[in-house]
Amino acid sequence: MTLRLLTSPGYWPALAALLLAAAGPLAAQAPDKTPAPAPAPAPAQPGRPASAPAAALSSAAAAPTGPWSLQRAVDYALAHNLNVRLNQLQAQNSAQTLRQSRAALLPSANVNGTQAWNFGTSVNPLTFEFQSQTVRSNNFSGASQVVLFQGFQLRNTIRRNALDYEASVQDIEKARNDLSLNVASQFLQLVLAQELVRANQTRVANTQAQIARTKILLKAGSIPESTLLDSQSQLATDELNVITAQNQADLARLALLQLLNLDPATTRDFAIEVPPLPDPDEEAPYTLNLNQVYQTAATTLPEIRAAELRVLSARRGIDLARGAYYPRLALSGSLFTGFSSSAISRVITGTGANSSFPVLARDPVTGQITPTNFLVPIAGQPTFDVLPVRYFDQLSNNLGKQVQLSLNVPILNGLQARVNVQRALINEQSNAVRAEQARLTLRQSIEQAYADARAAQLQYAAAKRQVQALTLTQRNAEIRFNNGLLNGTEFNISKNNLNFAVSSQLQAKYTFIFRRKVLDFYQGRPLAL
Repeated sequence: MTLRLLTSPGYWPALAALLLAAAGPLAAQAPDKTPAPAPAPAPAQPGRPASAPAAALSSAAAAPTGPWSLQRAVDYALAHNLNVRLNQLQAQNSAQTLRQSRAALLPSANVNGTQAWNFGTSVNPLTFEFQSQTVRSNNFSGASQVVLFQGFQLRNTIRRNALDYEASVQDIEKARNDLSLNVASQFLQLVLAQELVRANQTRVANTQAQIARTKILLKAGSIPESTLLDSQSQLATDELNVITAQNQADLARLALLQLLNLDPATTRDFAIEVPPLPDPDEEAPYTLNLNQVYQTAATTLPEIRAAELRVLSARRGIDLARGAYYPRLALSGSLFTGFSSSAISRVITGTGANSSFPVLARDPVTGQITPTNFLVPIAGQPTFDVLPVRYFDQLSNNLGKQVQLSLNVPILNGLQARVNVQRALINEQSNAVRAEQARLTLRQSIEQAYADARAAQLQYAAAKRQVQALTLTQRNAEIRFNNGLLNGTEFNISKNNLNFAVSSQLQAKYTFIFRRKVLDFYQGRPLAL
């Protein structure tokens, strides 16, 4: 049940019709107004619960002992209601989104490592030569990048997410306020239902006493037997009305337990306590400065603040979308190294023997080449062993470095940037309309609650005068009935008229109390009776 439903003009009249139909005729006299016992001190409002296991959240809470005041019921509901908990988790999610957007300003850094086996003909990843052998290789790389300029999109993202997080925090407060109003509404419904039950029980007791007097008059021959039959029929109807009213009270109690997230199976002794409530006619005519109430509510209610924050967030979204028009400049660097099992090195093991080479000459006469007496000495060549290169030596020898500065200038990308800007503008206008609608709804709710409170106060005064007049009429009818001057049907009509007058009086009283509490809530006052 939302705040709009609670403050709608047809809500309480519909409730009145339902309870009147269920309760049936009330007693000829007003219900007992004996003050309830003094309420026990309400416990301090607990803090917002920390993250709980899923099993704990899905089960109803155990019921504390003792009678429940309205303040205690509201505090308990705020601490255990799952809708409030869900809004808290959504706010935590928004907080993590904000944290991630802030971390996007930091440079990125990643390392990578691979190990591969190549079989058959393959390309050596280090020498890029074809080879036909089984090779095990390792590649290691590290890269880092920092965005130098991106059209201020990163900073605008942070500012937008910060506004979204603040709005989600306001959503938590709105959920708490809605729950508080729902608990207050259901609490007063239960109070009204219990008064109807007591009134119908008094009605049954009065009818039973009337039947006893009727039997005496019937034995004396003062009235016909049909009068006794009418009274007995009325008693059966009154007893049915008690059962119906009790069922309605049980349903109201169940609805309140569900709002409190209590298990009905463990709350058999659940009871509420209500301090003596003043009658509406005991107060001066209810007057308020509606404009002042609206100004106070508009500056304190979280739904108005959340709507305004989302308008600011949408404006940041426009700046974020326009950032796509600007170039992007990024600085990056990387390191690379690797190892290959096919890498080899030549190690000198010694020097070969010295040798000589004869000098040859061509005979100018015969043209033949013949050796001469001259020799060309040739030094001995070094000898080598082919050995694999050690692992860490390869990693050191193959180390490569790179620094890169990249610039990306958007020119034409299918009008994506332009379309996104237009969407952001439309989103900003939509949020502005929602904010205006929230303020309009708030003003209308205040005006409607005030009109209902004034009407209920006037209706109570009129109903009270009607009850007083009908009480005298019913007493006169009872005297005439006991003297045999009035038949049972006319006497029951007189009692039923008083019954409906008392019902209207009760309905007007609790309508006034609830509407006044709603208006007090709009003015920043706590919900308490």
